[in-house]
Amino acid sequence: MNPLRKAWRIVRSAFLWAVSVLHFFPICSALVLLGAFVDPRKNDWPQRFFFRNILRFAGVGFSVRRSPGFDPKRTSLFICNHVNLFDAFVIYSAIPQFVRGLELESHFRIPAYGWMMGRFGNIPVPENPGPADFLKLLRRVKAALDDGISLIVFAEGSRTLDGRVGPFKKGAFILAVQSGYPVVPMSITGSFQFNRKDDWMLNPSHITVHLHDNIETKGLRKGEVDALMERVHAIVSAPVDAYQDAWEAL
Repeated sequence: MNPLRKAWRIVRSAFLWAVSVLHFFPICSALVLLGAFVDPRKNDWPQRFFFRNILRFAGVGFSVRRSPGFDPKRTSLFICNHVNLFDAFVIYSAIPQFVRGLELESHFRIPAYGWMMGRFGNIPVPENPGPADFLKLLRRVKAALDDGISLIVFAEGSRTLDGRVGPFKKGAFILAVQSGYPVVPMSITGSFQFNRKDDWMLNPSHITVHLHDNIETKGLRKGEVDALMERVHAIVSAPVDAYQDAWEAL
């Protein structure tokens, strides 16, 4: 890469990170504190505006594509590919309903961030849950869904290293089948080109979120979990693979 171009990328990325972080902590803290006194559902629009602003300050374009069979009013489990640290802002800006996330329990021990996520209402997921831990998680998930709160799950469990969708873990689909709520496959494209796990650079890009058709799980049996997981993986992967193939061919 041209040295001047490389230097510009470094300066640009450092500036965008600084702006994003300075925007995130004070405003997010204020919104979380506000949530202690105001019903989170009534406080949703400023949080959504704030999350969308993070993407603007990070210098990335953003758009959403909804499939005809996607019902924006149905409480659902959204299964999404996991790309980078900006995924939460991308997803929250894209889903047109009150939504919270399932997040690894270890994240709640991160100073400042963990406190914010706990106050925000995300649900902690043990890294290696035993039967008792899973039942506790299922009760929390079912209670949230019954309360009209849709949930986001990164079924891969970790961020991608090559831009593709990795294998899914079965837990999210067991939760979906046992809770009886629909699953919405969700694909993020363009975000790997913007930022990736092994690189702090923020590159010019346009992120597109694909909200696919709702998939019913009510009435599915335990033996159908694997088929559901494979079906959702194929749907999530399709636009991601198409985007990656086109990008790698450039």
